[in-house]
Amino acid sequence: MIHKIKQSRSEKILLIFLISLFIFSLGSFFIIKNKCLLIKDHDPKKIKFINPENIAILRAPCGNVIIELYPNISPKSVERFKMLIERKEYDNVAFHRVIKNVLVQSGDTVYGKKENLNYAKIGNGRSKYGTINTETNSNFDFGKGTVAMARAYERDTEDTQFFILLKDAPLFEGEYSPVGKVKYGLDVLTKIKYDDKTEYILRPDFIETFRMLRSIN
Repeated sequence: MIHKIKQSRSEKILLIFLISLFIFSLGSFFIIKNKCLLIKDHDPKKIKFINPENIAILRAPCGNVIIELYPNISPKSVERFKMLIERKEYDNVAFHRVIKNVLVQSGDTVYGKKENLNYAKIGNGRSKYGTINTETNSNFDFGKGTVAMARAYERDTEDTQFFILLKDAPLFEGEYSPVGKVKYGLDVLTKIKYDDKTEYILRPDFIETFRMLRSIN
C-alpha cells in the first residue's frame, strides 16, 4: 500500500514561492527580450487632427512617433524638414546620438544610412541640399517632445539632422530652430538603443520610415 505523504505548511509556502519566482523570472526575461512589449503603437488613421497637413509619422522599432510641425514658427526649417520626409531621405537613417532620458538625434542622410553606415563620420554628413539659416524663437517652449533642427556650433549650419527632446530643455530656447512637437508616441523613443558610457551608439536603431500623414491616408 502506498501512503500519501502530506506536505507541511512550510513546504507548501516554499513551493508556492519557488513557482512564483520562476514565473516572475520568466516574465522579466520575456519583457527584457521584448523591449517594445508595453509600448502603445498609435495608429494615425484613428486620430482626428486639427492640422493634418502638418502631421508627420516617424516609424521607429517600437512604433509610431506622431509629430505636429509648426511652419508658422520656423517656416524655412519646416519646409526643409517636409521636403526631406517627402523624398524619403530619412528612411533607414540611424539614431546615431542618444542621451538616455534627455534626447535622441538622427537625420545624417550621408553617413547614417543603414546600407552605408560610417561610424567614423556619422554626425558630420553634409547633404546635397546645403545649409539653411537658424530660426530661433525665444518664446517657444523647448519642453519634452520638442523636435528641432540640429546644427554645428555655428549658427546657420542646419542641414538634415534633427533631435527630439525626452525632457524639458529651457537652455535650448533661442539656440535651435524648433520644427514641431511629438503629439503621440514619445514613449517609443525611450526604447531607442542607448549606451550609458557614450552618446554615440554602436549598432544603433534606425528610423524605419518617415511620412507625412497625407501620403499614408
